[in-house]
Order: sequence, then structure tokens, then C-alpha cells
Amino acid sequence: MLTDFGRILIFILLGAVFVAGGFFASWLLRPRRPYAEKLSTYECGEEPVGNAWIRFNIRFYVIALIFLIFDVEAVFLFPWALVFRKMGMPAFVEMAVFLLILVVGFVHVWAKGDLDWDKPRPVVPTLERRPPAREPAPPRMAELPLT
Repeated sequence: MLTDFGRILIFILLGAVFVAGGFFASWLLRPRRPYAEKLSTYECGEEPVGNAWIRFNIRFYVIALIFLIFDVEAVFLFPWALVFRKMGMPAFVEMAVFLLILVVGFVHVWAKGDLDWDKPRPVVPTLERRPPAREPAPPRMAELPLT
């Protein structure tokens, strides 16, 4: 007799076999006709130029993450708008707090400058002066004369 954990284990094993079988069947049945254009990198219809291992500007990722955050937050507004009249004032207060947090986050991102696409490079001021003369180090215990 199987316990509940045994059934879960069998379910996981059958799922893994099913996925592995799908991968194996697709590998077995696929056509194998490689050529240079097929093996090259696909760049949305653009001809790939240069090495693929280049450094991307981190601004691409920051803008994408900011978009995802605010987009997901905006998705929460639609269900709320559908049931707003039924839920009354508590729902309004909760959504007002939610939107206040969202606006504070937006103002922070805007003030930080993460929404600006072309950021100027920071100019680090330099101060031209000579380093101070080094003072001689105090004598060590081994160098002191014994009296």
C-alpha cells in the first residue's frame, strides 16, 4: 500500500519520464540539416555583427526591471476597479495606500535618474597637489640603544 508521499514520488518520476521522453522523441525525429546561416546567431532579422560576448549597458536591465515593476503593479488596479463599489471605503483606502507607495517608488526612480536614457558621464574632480613629505618612522624596539 502506498502512502501519500509514495504517490507524490511516483507522480514526480512519471513527470520526469514524460519530459525526458518528449526531449528524446524530438531529438530522434528532428531533421538534421545544419548549414552556416542556420547555425548563426539570430538577432531579430538583423545580421549579426561582431562578437556576441560584449558588455551590455546595465541601463537596459534597469529600464526593463522598472517597467516590469510598474507594469505588474498596474495590473492590480483592474481587479480592484471591478469590485470597488462592492467593497466600499476600506478598498479605497487600501488602494490609496498602494498607489501612494507606487508613486513614492516612481518619484525615487525619477529623482535617481534611472528613467533618463542618456546619462552624462560623471565628472570626477581632480585636485593637483603634491603629497606631503614623509616623516621618518619612529625607531623600533630592536633599534633602540640599550642603556
